[in-house]
Amino acid sequence: MKKQRRDFIKTAGLAGFGLAGGVLSPQSFAFSPAIKDLAMSKSDLSIIGPYGPWANGLISKELPSLSFRNERFTALESWKMEAMSTAKERLGIPDLGKVPEVTVHDTYVNDGLRFEEISWQLPYGNPTKALVIKPEGVKGRLPAILAFHDHGGNKYFGLRKITRTGKAQHPLMIEHQDHYYEGKAWANEIAKRGYVVIVPDSFTFASRRVLLEEVPENRRGGLTDENPEKEENISAYNKWAADHEHIMAKSLFCGGTSWPAVFFAEDQVALEVLLARKDVDPDRVGCGGLSGGGLRTVMMGGLDHRIKCAVCVGFMSTWTDFLLNRAYTHTWMAYVPRLPNELDFPEILGLRVPLPTLVLNDIDDQLYTLPEMQKADKILEAVFVKAGAQDKYKASYYPGLHKFDQAMQIEAFEWWDQWLKN
Repeated sequence: MKKQRRDFIKTAGLAGFGLAGGVLSPQSFAFSPAIKDLAMSKSDLSIIGPYGPWANGLISKELPSLSFRNERFTALESWKMEAMSTAKERLGIPDLGKVPEVTVHDTYVNDGLRFEEISWQLPYGNPTKALVIKPEGVKGRLPAILAFHDHGGNKYFGLRKITRTGKAQHPLMIEHQDHYYEGKAWANEIAKRGYVVIVPDSFTFASRRVLLEEVPENRRGGLTDENPEKEENISAYNKWAADHEHIMAKSLFCGGTSWPAVFFAEDQVALEVLLARKDVDPDRVGCGGLSGGGLRTVMMGGLDHRIKCAVCVGFMSTWTDFLLNRAYTHTWMAYVPRLPNELDFPEILGLRVPLPTLVLNDIDDQLYTLPEMQKADKILEAVFVKAGAQDKYKASYYPGLHKFDQAMQIEAFEWWDQWLKN
């Protein structure tokens, strides 16, 4: 049974990024002699065939128009104002209204930590559940972390992916934490270091997931919401949810918004909830997460500078990498129409310069190519150097596949400690 669960975690994780959907690596193409001069070598093959170089040429002929690396930008704050305004416009961030009232459902202590199970109701969808964790018995205002869970091809779960409460833990979450986090519930581990940590379920995950009963019967694939905690039902739901992603993304575009925008808007609500707490120092708040949590870090860290220290794990590359090489390994959650003409992907996170920023990469991460990860690193480094803030940026590389293991966690925790405690 344990091996079956481990296989499920690996398959689900890959399915969420398109790798388990029967997608093959690009193969060589046959070109007639008449167009031999247009043929690409195998090393130049793209995931959209001969259209790749053309499409990439649309964004790579010169620096993106709002890149701080352009010579015309000399004043940091005026550049940030212009670039952030455009980035937010491209995202299409929805207005969620005033901060909702928070309901506390349960409080308890376990393993030296105090837990609060809370929720709030947004103007749409089911209530957002969140978990607040902090050291037991500590008084006064503490630094805080907005902790983002991963995607992992598993929309049935959300905050449970990176927490452990002392209550019965689902076997799939034990395997999940073993696989991605080297057996650690990292939100608990950073709380133990003296932080108030809030972990919300994100849009379309766990409490915010689309229930089967909420869509037309002909879109349910014969599934129901009965016995949701059974492993076979979770597996079936996650497959359905993966297939539903393109429908959600298209619908959001039709509504004038985008998936990253909804993430950002909902994460801002979680940040407001965190900042409103009397045990939180609003001037010492960080955010971070792995994979889908890294994507949310790019958006929140780049566009909301109340985040004083950001740690992006396992989600850093370039638009070129997605376009030519790895779009099939990612969901619909990362893409913003037209923005690549104005900012390369790492430059979204770079909008937070000179605030402290750490990027953690896995050298063998199957979701990106190493040269483009390194290119993204150089782009961010150039932004921080030009702003005179080179000491506020760091990127590290670790051996292995897509993960946030204990060694990486230690570096992340020490980075937060450096900038949020001292």
